[in-house]
Amino acid sequence: MAPTVALARRLAAALLAAVLLACAPPALAQDTGPANRLFVQAMQLLRQADQTYDIGEESRLLKDADKLLTEVITKYPDSALAVQLVTNQFVGDFDFFEFRSRIRALVCNEPQTSLCFLHRIGELLPPVETPITTARWDWLSLAVGYQQLGDAGRGKEIIAPFVSAVRRGAVADSSGQDLFVARALSLMGQIPLALEITRQIADCSTRVYNLSDIGKAALWKGDQATAAALAEEASKYASANRCTWELGLVAQALLRAGREPEARTLFLNTVETQFSKFRETKADCCPPELAVAAAEMGEPNLALGLLRTVQDENPWTIPAVLGRLARRGETALTLAYAEEVPDVDVRGEAIAELIEAALKRNERAVAEDLYRRLGRLVEEAQGRRPGLLAQRAKTQRLMYADDRWRQTFMAAIGAAERASNFVRRDIGAPLLAALVKIETGLPMLD
Repeated sequence: MAPTVALARRLAAALLAAVLLACAPPALAQDTGPANRLFVQAMQLLRQADQTYDIGEESRLLKDADKLLTEVITKYPDSALAVQLVTNQFVGDFDFFEFRSRIRALVCNEPQTSLCFLHRIGELLPPVETPITTARWDWLSLAVGYQQLGDAGRGKEIIAPFVSAVRRGAVADSSGQDLFVARALSLMGQIPLALEITRQIADCSTRVYNLSDIGKAALWKGDQATAAALAEEASKYASANRCTWELGLVAQALLRAGREPEARTLFLNTVETQFSKFRETKADCCPPELAVAAAEMGEPNLALGLLRTVQDENPWTIPAVLGRLARRGETALTLAYAEEVPDVDVRGEAIAELIEAALKRNERAVAEDLYRRLGRLVEEAQGRRPGLLAQRAKTQRLMYADDRWRQTFMAAIGAAERASNFVRRDIGAPLLAALVKIETGLPMLD
């Protein structure tokens, strides 16, 4: 945590504690005996934990101390000590905030578990500034990761402040609209809440994107009816509000809902309109989602043509488009395109998508050749590209029925921890996306 953020947290905690204590009845503020006894017992356990070399014993002692401190808060909430703990103040030289971080870090007693990976990625993320005014996809992805990988309580703890900020109207982009919170909620199974937030948004891009992505999340859970209803809602909203730039998203949503003729007609009309406008105005040619839609419609030449016009500003479209085309059997064409991608990390992700597509088409020999190509990229990077290592781990999970991917993914996190601040700032979300895909078989949202 940056010193300025930590200082701000301390000052805010002290102010809150002063307010709470000022409002507390005098008799309660003086009733400190039972709470103090529990606190002293906890400190004794903590000192024992600091003096042992046995990792199992240390873990047991720390967890017992945590139970005692939790008991102070739950049984004696009116005590001054409980107020200090719940507001993350120092009690003497004891830092409760750091202690709770140490408790969470106990998952790394088993360093190759996914919960340990999540903890270490969380440590890489730049801290959230308070009060929250910007949606952070890295932290929201971390919440999704915890939800998906077995610690729903931690996931809720992370996302709850963002949800609260959205309800206050505090989390916004330059247009004054929510960005990612609803989409993260949909991946955490909170589709009704995600829709409640989404339907309060009037911005075309955000509204249609959210409806499309929430429908995709519903489909991943096997809820075809909700996906179809949301595709229809997105289509009607786009039509009623002239959301022309978002029609590629609507076409994808209709296609996923099983309405292929309608989706194809909308897509072809949109392509014609967008290119006509481009020829007349020389403005931006096409939305990146149109290239993805072309790939899903099985239009390889059109998809790659569109991809060339949008990929510089939207590099995420490269693996998205090439992977979809490869799943339709366009192996040679997509590989040739991927090999020309200058950004090594994006090229690696694209090749990983091609590997997955080849395996889904039962083309094991093709997948093995692609796997070797990815391996050469990793070797050439000499362990300095955490994104490449994460893609290698993702493909190992697909290729082999064992846990060798865990060693590779741990190396990816280690490379990120050693990297520059610039790399550390941006690598969290890609690592989380790779980990969720490895463990659940489902991707994060594009």
